[in-house]
Parts: sequence; C-alpha cells; structure tokens
Amino acid sequence: MNEWRPTACILCECNCGIQVLLGPDGRSFEKIRGDKLHPASAGYTCNKALQLDRYQNGHTGRLTAPLRRRKDGSFEEIDWDTAIAEISARMLELGQHFGGESIFYYGGGGQGNHLGGAYAPATMAAYGMKYRSSALAQEKTGDFWVGARMAGHPMRADVEHAEVAFFIGKNPYQSHGFPRARTVLKEIAKDSARSMIVLDPVRTETAELADFHLQLRPGTDVYLLSAMAAILVRDNLIDGDWLAVHATGLEAVLPVLNAVPIDKYCAIADVDLDLVTAATHRLARAHSVAALEDLGVQMNRYSTVVSYVEKLVWILTGNVGKPGTQYAFTGLSNLGHDRGHPAGEGPRSPVAGAQIVSGLVPCNVISEEILTDHPARYRAMFIESSNPAHSLADSARMREALEALELVVVIDVAMTETARLADYVLPAPTQFEKYEATFFNFDFPRNIFHLRHPVLPAPEGVLPEPEIHARLVEAAGVLGEADYAPLRAALAQGREAFAMAFLGVLGDPARSKLAPVLLYRTLGQTLPDGAASAALLWAAAYNMVRRFPASVERAGYGTGMEAGERLFEAILAGEHGVVISEDDYAETWNRVRDGVIRLDIPELLEVVAALPDAPGDSADWPFILSAGERRAFTANTIFRDPTWRKRDAAGTLRISTTDAGRLGLTAGDLVQVTTRRGTARVPVEPTDRMRPGHLSLPNGFGLSVEDPEGAPVTTGTAPNELTSFEARDEWVGTPWHKYVPARLDTVSS
Repeated sequence: MNEWRPTACILCECNCGIQVLLGPDGRSFEKIRGDKLHPASAGYTCNKALQLDRYQNGHTGRLTAPLRRRKDGSFEEIDWDTAIAEISARMLELGQHFGGESIFYYGGGGQGNHLGGAYAPATMAAYGMKYRSSALAQEKTGDFWVGARMAGHPMRADVEHAEVAFFIGKNPYQSHGFPRARTVLKEIAKDSARSMIVLDPVRTETAELADFHLQLRPGTDVYLLSAMAAILVRDNLIDGDWLAVHATGLEAVLPVLNAVPIDKYCAIADVDLDLVTAATHRLARAHSVAALEDLGVQMNRYSTVVSYVEKLVWILTGNVGKPGTQYAFTGLSNLGHDRGHPAGEGPRSPVAGAQIVSGLVPCNVISEEILTDHPARYRAMFIESSNPAHSLADSARMREALEALELVVVIDVAMTETARLADYVLPAPTQFEKYEATFFNFDFPRNIFHLRHPVLPAPEGVLPEPEIHARLVEAAGVLGEADYAPLRAALAQGREAFAMAFLGVLGDPARSKLAPVLLYRTLGQTLPDGAASAALLWAAAYNMVRRFPASVERAGYGTGMEAGERLFEAILAGEHGVVISEDDYAETWNRVRDGVIRLDIPELLEVVAALPDAPGDSADWPFILSAGERRAFTANTIFRDPTWRKRDAAGTLRISTTDAGRLGLTAGDLVQVTTRRGTARVPVEPTDRMRPGHLSLPNGFGLSVEDPEGAPVTTGTAPNELTSFEARDEWVGTPWHKYVPARLDTVSS
C-alpha cells in the first residue's frame, strides 16, 4: 500500500506543505491533500495545489535527453558529455573574444525551484559572467530598493495578527503572499474589531471581503496613497512621539504632504473623498496595521514611488516592530536585500545604463542590451528554469533578441517557448523528482524552511541542476580532483575539521565563488538518501547562525558551530519543514539600519511634490488593459497542461458590464484587443467587478503544448504579446503590465 509522501506546492511563494499519494503506476498523483504537519501551512491548501498531477504528468513537452539545434532549426538528441563539452567550449570562446560579461545569466528558479539555481554562481564565476536577472526584476526590485533606502533590511507584514489589513494592488485570495491566506482573510472579515482596506481597480475576491474598497482608476495609486498620507498629516493622525524615537527625515516629508491637494487627488483617482478619509482614519486609529503591496502596483505607473508612499502611510502611524505590523525577517539567503544606492549611484547595465537592484538587471532592458551594435552587448544567454520568451514584456522583441544571440543555453523540464529558441536544451528533473527548496522564507516570529525530498524518481537521461553546474565548472578547468581532495580528507576527520578547511576556501575570493560546487562534490557525496543537492544548505545554515545567532538559539539549536550543524541536520531530516529561527517583534529594530527608519528619499519625494494634474490618458487608447490577472485557475507557466483548468479554459478578457452594454457584447463574444505592440482576438466576459474603461487578461495563457496525439495546441492569449519593453518604471525598470493602453474592436461572426 502506497504511503502519503510530504512535499510542497510550487505555484506561489507560500509553498504550502502538501502530501501526495502515488497511483499504482508509481508516477501519477492519485490524491493530494494539505500537510497538517507543515509548521506554516498546517494542512491549508488552495484549489490550485490539488491539480499538481497536471504539472508532473500532464502533456507538457517533457524533456528527457539533452538537445542540440541543427542548422535547419530542428533538434537532435545528444549525450551529456557532448552537451557539456560543446557548451563549455562555446562559452569559453565567447569569453576569450568578448569577455565573460558578454554571457548573461537569467533565471535560477521558479516559485519553489531555488535550490538548483543556488549553484549557478559557480558557473557564472567559472566563465566570467557578470550580469544576471530573474523574474524578481519584473516585480519586486522597486520595493527592494525603497526598503533598502528607508530601513536597510527588507520587511514583511504580519497580516494574521493585524487589526487592519491594508492591501495595495494585491488580491491575496488568489495570489496569497502569506500563510493560509484565504482562511486569514475570512477571519478578518468576520471579526467586527478588525478591518480590511483594499486599493484595487477591480472588485476582487479580497475586495468583496473588505470594509473599505477604494476602487480607483487604473494607474492612479500614487495620487490616492499621497492623499491618504496627506490626510494623516492634515488631521494630526501621525504618531509623533513614536516617530521621534524610530524615524528621521520627518521635517522633509511634512511640507510635501501638507501641500498635497487631497480633494483633487481623490478626484483623479475617482474615489469618494469621504470614503478615503474614513479608510485613512480607520487605519490611523488601529493598534496594528499590516500592509502588503503586489503586482497591481509593482507593474504599474509610478511603481517605485508608490512603494515609497505606501510605506510612508504605515510608518507615519507607527506600524513597525510590534505584533500585527511590519517586521524584519531572518532567512537562509539574502533574497530581497539591496544596498540601497541613491539614484545615479551603484552598478549599471553595460548598454542601457539601467540601475541594477539586488544584483538584477531590469528585465525590460534585456532586449536593449542585445539588439545593438554596442561592443559591450550581451552575446549569449544562459537561462535556467525560466521562460523569458513568454514571461517578459514585448515577447516579439524578446524572441528577436534571443535569435540574435550567438549562443542560448536553456536548463528546463519542458520544451518551453524559450527552449524552442535555444542552441542547447538541458533536461532537469521536475520539482517532485529531486531535492528542492524555496528561499521565500519570510514567516515571523517563527521562520520556516522546507527541504523537499523526492516524491518519485526522475526518468533516465535528466540531471539535477547542481550536477549540471558542477560539470560545467569542471569543463571550464577551474575545479577538479586536486581541489576536492583536501576537503574530502578534512571531511573524513569530521564536520568540524571540514568547516575549518572550508573557511580557508572562503578566504580566497576567487575560490569562494566556486564554493557551491566544492560543497556539492565533497560534502554532498556523503549526505544520506542522495541528498547531494542539499550540500549548499550546510553553508547557508552556518551563515544564518552568524547573522542571526539569537534567533537560531531561540529556535532551540544552541550557539556557535554546534548550532550550524544542528540546524543543517534538522533541515535534512525535516521532510515536513522545520522552524529555523524564532524572534520577538522588537528584534526588528536590531535589523533596521542604525535602529531608525529614514522617511526622506529626496528623489522620490520630489516626484510626490510635483505630480501632474492629470494622469496622462490618451483618447486614442480609451481602455487600460491589465495584462496578467491572477484568477482561480491561473498559475505560473510551469503549469503547462491546459486541462488543469476547471473554469475559464479559454482565458477570457474581462470587461465592465457598462462597456459591454455600450458595445453590444455578451459573454463569449470575440473581440480584438489592440495595443501599441500587438493584437489578439479573445472572448469577453462582462462583469460588474470591472470599472468602465478597464480590461484584464489572465496570466498563464498562450503556452504551446502538444495534445495526446502530438498535435500543437495553444490555449488563450499570451499577455506579453501585447506589452512593451519601453513601458517601464523610470527608477528600476519594472514593466507597466497593469497599465497597457488599448483599443477594443468587435469581431463580426
């Protein structure tokens, strides 16, 4: 009789614990349920996780052998030795002629696929790669940059314990973003002592549960949030005593907020002034406010400025470092951290001169960095567990850029839209066929890490990403047995001796960049049950003890080197996930830079002080399209089999009932939506959830897969066929996917 096997959902950052029961064939997921033993999700799961058999076993174009492109554009299978040797030779040749920085790395993992990508820095070092990016640079870098400037440490929101939950451009009922999201939202909605405030142009499932839904015009978030911050100042609702102790720069912020024309900004946002005032007063009198922003503003006009003003609202009211407010978390990685260089300082991309935040080149400038005759242009891309041909803005231009490169290497599970454009495609196991983990570990006061064990074996012919990286590093000639032998000898004497030897590696700047592969080839080979990929977590555990000693000690692991070993062993053994740190809320102030928050970011405050009187809409484009809405049956594009969707199988274009009536449209009618970059025909779904003039297309559609008979099938519209690489934030380059000017034409039957 098969046993239930613990693992996790891989479709959003929460990575809820699930259990899987394999079918008689040993490969199908006969049943899936929430894992009650998972310390964060505790048995919770949404409907999407229950469809994960379609990821593992659906018709997705699964890869099981390395592929090489022929001159005619078709692919042929080759063996691993040939693939590694040829890829290495071509990357070394590019490095000799143009420098290793001409090879651009993109990806490193999806929502739950981070462990393999953590070995990529060794490959980058071996071939001299300098520049990289990932999907985070489509969404979060503005928030990262602002957070670094204000606090020096990223923060998250304790929604579960908040008196007021404040959601800005976020629908956690579908996007989650914190553990047990739907359960927590319903608990808040039912509690008369608690409230929910939602800023969103759409009446989402979350907005329907809210006490205050500020259904603003698309793209006017900066006006509405500035008005809220100004109401706090005008009505003497800021926590002056608290700010005197915990913040600096108030004297620069107050004159700007005092000058905000509150009535005018509410009118621009098209939200009733009394409603905005009531919501702001409710927020101000709460004992605790937890605020979360998301893609609705992070992929919109003024996105970085919005991230700044949103933070001013909850900082001015003292909502940091206490239960139900914002906290500074621990973690095994530095995900979300940035140095916070002022605008104009810090690293820049070589061609476009775009600001690099958290080490990531803005996604919207990647094609600019390629489609040029600039001598420093990217000439190759190494793409891991990502699909930029589909997921980045302006897909047509991104395809052109990929085709212009001299070399494209893709590591993936399936023959994606990007893999079809590659010179070499290297097949990896699925997330359920290998040891894997996520570094989206933001829980508080107990933080959780989950090393997922394989649920079923990988097919012959695929290699886990750490093995691919190790072979590439070795093919470059920078590591070999002579490098591994001293570490193996030290390991034979015990972990303490190994730790001392490894410290010597870290003391050498060149060799320290190769540390992931050194660990994989030495410590990794001694780990039980084939867990070699987890070797990197040994160093991460030690580093966490160094950075957060008190937090790790409170979680029961002790102190010093023993704490690092105990933490690592707990992670290895914890199939359901383990607590890695425990904090009290005041610990936040030990992580905030100098123990105070800086309210004044001069270059962003200048924008707030000089917002134009009109949002700049165009009569030629009467609609605003949100390209990529999360819905009940949409997910990230690793979910390639379209049959998982129980509703909205075609990916309808949502339109207001007012606009539908004016245009004579009914549900299912075809329309043609046109933007500056493309045109698509799509069925409409009239709904009173949408504002007039606002359209939305779902995410996750437009993927091309083969049906059971091998025929190609494309379902729905790929949103990025309609978006533009030029429509991006002026500070960090994040795209305006949620603000795409559009026209709509009816299609005669």
